[in-house]
Amino acid sequence: MAAEAAMMDPAAATTSADATVSGKDLRRVIGASVAGSAMEWYDFSIYGTASALIFSDLFFPGLDKAAGLLAIFGAYAAGFFARPFGGLFFGWLGDKYGRKSVLVATVLLMGGSTFCIGLLPTYGDVGVWAAVMLVALRLLQGFGAGAEQAGASLIVSEFAPPARRGFYAALPFAGCIVGILLANAIFTAVQRLPKAEFLAYGWRVPFLFSAAVIMAGIIIRMKVKESPVFEEIKRAGHASQRPVKDLMTEARGTLLVAFCLRVGENGSSYLYQVFALSYLTKVLLVDKSIGTIGLTVAAAVAVLTIPLMGWLSDRFGRRLMYRLVALFTCLWAFPAFWLFTTKDPVLIIVSMSMAIGVGVFGMYGIQGAYFPELFNARYRYTGIAVSKEFAAVASGGIAPFIAAALLAWAQGGYWPIATYIAVLAAISFVATFFAPETRGISLRSRD
Repeated sequence: MAAEAAMMDPAAATTSADATVSGKDLRRVIGASVAGSAMEWYDFSIYGTASALIFSDLFFPGLDKAAGLLAIFGAYAAGFFARPFGGLFFGWLGDKYGRKSVLVATVLLMGGSTFCIGLLPTYGDVGVWAAVMLVALRLLQGFGAGAEQAGASLIVSEFAPPARRGFYAALPFAGCIVGILLANAIFTAVQRLPKAEFLAYGWRVPFLFSAAVIMAGIIIRMKVKESPVFEEIKRAGHASQRPVKDLMTEARGTLLVAFCLRVGENGSSYLYQVFALSYLTKVLLVDKSIGTIGLTVAAAVAVLTIPLMGWLSDRFGRRLMYRLVALFTCLWAFPAFWLFTTKDPVLIIVSMSMAIGVGVFGMYGIQGAYFPELFNARYRYTGIAVSKEFAAVASGGIAPFIAAALLAWAQGGYWPIATYIAVLAAISFVATFFAPETRGISLRSRD
């Protein structure tokens, strides 16, 4: 299509509607996006950690080890099945009415759902209804998350100068690290409580704390200006009234490429951050604190990796850098799980740091500018949200569940899970050969 062909020549357009954006506006939108990303990953990190460590006891008691893992990861996957619908709905709103209002709505919905999980009765209080309510809130959490990542990267990209867009668009994703570190810090603290107190109320504290994150996110995002690119296409009368239809008509190939690029990052992310944590504690019987420390160190590594990869993509191109990181993720899968089986705390932490801090977040940092550059401004929000969230269902959401089933099938052997990660990363690696190079392209509507 004409819109897709225009992306092939980034040198043809190196200016954007944000050329006159002030430094203050850019800093404010970066701050707002960082806050939203922090909240999203805080929410998902505490849910993932709680799923791996305690939810089977609280909401699915009486099941054996394998069945408990399947039940918990099935509930975990429910949130991912809601994300594409949230992406479609909020993406449509963002392309039709503007980016800012969607960013406020998603932070409220996600944070509110997380807070309510902290108020839930357990199986011992209301029986099976506890699990029903947990899944319902997980669905709402996923619905709100469906457009959060897309909006955070999109609005910064549309504010940022083209020559440094990769670096600036990666910065909000550093908010993910803030969220992970905050979640791990709070969970580490409450895990020090006596077991009876932790089961009674300690596990609720991280969820209830999200109320503070909600308020901070809303206050910051209310002060952000609307995207200059959206304002431009709105003034010109180019804002799409049918962004979903326009996306499917004009950019199906781009949508498929973005979907495949996302698969390796998202699937690997949740296999390492959720499944591996449970694998270490419940199968290898490693102390629970080792996995938590490993995630914390990996997050600290990613603080450097994310902006570095964004900067490198500005210098050497989005496609090349994405290809290299996807290849690393593919090749690291087997060494990562072999290091886990040593049960050596230092080697486990090194393994998680490389897998998550370099592999997963390396791809994630490049996505900040790459995905907005792939789609036309008229349906950009919808395109990013749909590609990211349908891929999240196909890879991340079901990954821990599939991995648990593979583990049971292999009678505790790790090779099927390592193969699974390698295949997901290989899909993203191959997708880079079909993706255009977009560095420096204009983000204006290409009608």
